[in-house]
Amino acid sequence: MGIFDKIFKTDKKVIDDYVAQTQFKLMNDFIPIFNEVVDPYDSASARKAIHTIATHVAKLNGRHIRQTETDKIEENDHITKLLGTRPNSFMSAYDLLYKVTTNLYLKNNAFIYIDRNDNGKVIGLHPVNNNQFEMLEYRGELYIKFQFPNGNKFTAHYDDFIHLRRYFNDHDLLGSSNKPIENKIKVIQTSDDSVVNAVKQSTFLRGILKYNTMLKEEDTKRHRDRFIQEYMDINDQSGVAALDAKADYKELNNEPKMTNENQMKFFEEDMLSYFNLNKSIVNSDYTEDQWNAFYESVLEPIAIQMSQEFTHKLFTENERNYGNMVVFDSNRIQYASVRTKIALVQYISPLGALKVNEVREIFNMPPIEGGDKVLQSLNYVDAEKAGQYQQIDQDAKDGINDINEDIDNPGGDINGQQNKS
Repeated sequence: MGIFDKIFKTDKKVIDDYVAQTQFKLMNDFIPIFNEVVDPYDSASARKAIHTIATHVAKLNGRHIRQTETDKIEENDHITKLLGTRPNSFMSAYDLLYKVTTNLYLKNNAFIYIDRNDNGKVIGLHPVNNNQFEMLEYRGELYIKFQFPNGNKFTAHYDDFIHLRRYFNDHDLLGSSNKPIENKIKVIQTSDDSVVNAVKQSTFLRGILKYNTMLKEEDTKRHRDRFIQEYMDINDQSGVAALDAKADYKELNNEPKMTNENQMKFFEEDMLSYFNLNKSIVNSDYTEDQWNAFYESVLEPIAIQMSQEFTHKLFTENERNYGNMVVFDSNRIQYASVRTKIALVQYISPLGALKVNEVREIFNMPPIEGGDKVLQSLNYVDAEKAGQYQQIDQDAKDGINDINEDIDNPGGDINGQQNKS
């Protein structure tokens, strides 16, 4: 049994043999058969940008959360294990998110097949790496038919796939293609080729050797070869050629045309901007503010989309009503500067918002025994009990005043009465 048969079990290809299937018509009457116009992965600039995004998305932490009225409970069940460690037999959780994100940016549509057992329990998540897919309708239900590079085909219900998309505009269900960067990729490729061609062209004809006498063809070639051997050898350091009256040498100034540095820089930045990136993010020399901007504009939207789609497709309506959800998040504090981490801990630790081990984790330190305790400053008080504490403070002050008065006036009223008498 091959990988294809192991993942896409034959008994689940429910409508491949039916003739009643029809193409699913979108509202814009578009025939939904999709082939990519251009493959951005063939471009070094595009691949570098996609790799950067996929690498950081793959570091997101997927968890099964159950939201109650008062708390969020993290469920340590098979869903969390699939999302956090091993979604299928062939890849890790990191590999899954990396591959899905790469497909998302290459094709603007990414599909994850949800493998369930006979009881409906999710037992695997498999990214679908197809080269063509088709939307079909059968008995009023929506299906997707995939064709793979090896010729295999697989059809399943739309609800059996987690579907992520970008540039969601032209079609009712799918993201648009990357056609807008087709010319960008061609321009960058042409610029790269110009450098290669310039190197090759430098080895071509660089001068004309003109003989002032009539020579036979074989003599002409013999004199030319001798001239090249004696004066155009790279090991000749003199740089001087000597000719008699029978021949003249005219140098050809053959300067190849190639893209200059500023143009190459513009093309590179233009490609990165298509993916909402800049060179600092790609080269990993970003500042804290640049990282935060990258997270909020690129990573966070993907995390939100994945959280919502995974939640809808992995849980039934009843399970969702009980607060079950999938959340993808990241510890953004890890990317903050040490100064920011210190300021954050100094600000929120006194509020009782951090455990000891959480503080240690912020500074990349291992947990310690007893580190699950929450420490809080006594300088803060519950707002609802502020009045009660104020009354306690006033009573304490009155008590202190009475003590001070007793110290200053030993005997109190008795002494006073004796003095009066």
